[in-house]
Amino acid sequence: MPDTYDRQPDPGVDAAGRSATGHHQASEALARSSSGMTAAKPDGSRPPIFVILISGTGSNMQAIVQACQSGACPANIAAVISNKADADGIVWAANAGVATSVVPHRAFPTREAFDLALAEEIDRHQPDYVLLAGFMRVLTSGFVQKYAGKLINIHPSLLPAFPGLHTHAQAIATGVQAHGCTIHFVTPVLDHGPVIAQGVVPVMHDDTPESLAARVLKVEHVMYPKVAAWLAEGRVSLLPDQRVEVKGVTSRLFSVETNGS
Repeated sequence: MPDTYDRQPDPGVDAAGRSATGHHQASEALARSSSGMTAAKPDGSRPPIFVILISGTGSNMQAIVQACQSGACPANIAAVISNKADADGIVWAANAGVATSVVPHRAFPTREAFDLALAEEIDRHQPDYVLLAGFMRVLTSGFVQKYAGKLINIHPSLLPAFPGLHTHAQAIATGVQAHGCTIHFVTPVLDHGPVIAQGVVPVMHDDTPESLAARVLKVEHVMYPKVAAWLAEGRVSLLPDQRVEVKGVTSRLFSVETNGS
């Protein structure tokens, strides 16, 4: 994710470290009966509706909103929702004329209770897709299943490499020469799911986690609005083997130029 990446680990365990197995009612309220994940198909009679979830500055959210407002992405951003009332991105979105709301996770005793409240707020807008853009909460499997095929995330690594936290530091520590970001459908397994697009950057010999993060962020700001446009245009499909196909697109790799020096 593009902003400070501090998601809580261990989906299915609440904030007190208790097993979520005792919260079946909330999980069942969230889960949608489905035989498998299929990509959402926006109704062609209206602009597709997106809801964006953030926890901080939401720089990728800003890039997507700007793309929609300029006409580069033919979608309607119905709302930006945050789990933090002091998120800078909420102020930015409101100033940009986008509806905003806050569902504070600390107000709920369990992850399931928070996810249920979050889903209720999302469902007020009936979105075709829910885009995670620096949303720093691990979502329960019930929530993920409810929005299967409609829930999109951006992760700051070339998945399946470096899932979880501190991806830029991991890339430097392991000595990889290429690093980047991945946009993917969300599944109950953290930082997995069918890959829609990836962005790649070089890792320089003198990189710090901060300098590498800044380089990756530049690619994210190009890639996420483009993927949002593909989704809005109905180009994105999930194949039976769970690979992604984007109609009319031969390469889904984004990069920054380097002279190799």
